Amino acid sequence: MSEWNHVSTKDNPADLVFRGCEPTQIPNNQLWWKGPEWLSKDIVNWPKVDAQWSSEMVSDIYSDNATNFVGASHQLVELKTLFWSPEHQEELQRFTANNGIRWHFIPARSPHFGGLWEAAIKSMKSHLFKTVGNVSLTFEELYSILVRVEAILNSRPITSLSTDPSDLTALTPGHFLTGDIFHVFPEEDVTAIPTNRLTRWRRVTQFTQQLWQRWRRDYLSQLQTRGKWATSTGPEIEVNSVVLLRDDNRPPLQWRIGRVTDVQPGTDGVICVATVRTVDGSFKRAVRQLCPLPIDT
Repeated sequence: MSEWNHVSTKDNPADLVFRGCEPTQIPNNQLWWKGPEWLSKDIVNWPKVDAQWSSEMVSDIYSDNATNFVGASHQLVELKTLFWSPEHQEELQRFTANNGIRWHFIPARSPHFGGLWEAAIKSMKSHLFKTVGNVSLTFEELYSILVRVEAILNSRPITSLSTDPSDLTALTPGHFLTGDIFHVFPEEDVTAIPTNRLTRWRRVTQFTQQLWQRWRRDYLSQLQTRGKWATSTGPEIEVNSVVLLRDDNRPPLQWRIGRVTDVQPGTDGVICVATVRTVDGSFKRAVRQLCPLPIDT
């Protein structure tokens, strides 16, 4: 704030209109064209500003009586009451004193130490090289593809957000970045169209869709081949488990999530079929078409 200075309204060209200056007076107004006279002088000759006033925080806000402004005012009052309450301050001090976040680093140039969090990245790197490794792209095109790849990786469901059986939402890495799931505009499926019939931008869309299909197929397979149950006959599907349904026709960033409502074991006691409830209704699916979420397995 020490590098900022206040310009009084009589020296501010932006305030001419608010002070009743007519449009016909603008062509001959020196303040409008050249600014205040002291602006052309050395900085030591600029008007002095009270440092205490310049660093002062806003204390009053004036607006109309719109419901969004009224709601914001109520939330600010609630936050102030919460932050200044003795119980909150004591709890905050107790939490920060008793619980600390320790940052652990893996060895340099050793991504295999990352385990599960590096597995999906490794798979995406492989598909990215196979898809666009020999393609001539501009910087903007490659950057667009990488940004979309980033969104794809951060859209994968990790675990269910609640234990409510009617809640089918899942926690994703995008929640830690934006507070919500990532959204994308719907686009035409161009994966089967020859490249020579596409514009450069639609080629970017095609590469993104191809990467999504290949990586999603590998990622879902990884969820079903976890070493935790490698010696058993299949994934541990139970009633109320949140699963991902295999669907080869899903567009990028769209995961089909469901909750298991019933299981049907075979004569050998192994669960082969499960009834899954999704936003589109309930369906029976073979267990090999269901992929448990990483944290739920």
